Amino acid sequence: MRKWRSSKSAAFDAARAAGASDNGAPGARLHYDPRDYAAGVLDPDGYSLEFVYKSWQHAP
Repeated sequence: MRKWRSSKSAAFDAARAAGASDNGAPGARLHYDPRDYAAGVLDPDGYSLEFVYKSWQHAP
């Protein structure tokens, strides 16, 4: 799961570098499920983007 977390963090960082604003730092979304890991941004036009990994939706 570590590689999936780092890819979500990298996508978040790249979006922020391109001008997006923070709409949820990378981390577990415990209110959904402890295995749900996500990061969110708002692009410069105000659209919400979310980078999500849900371990139960992927083969091991």
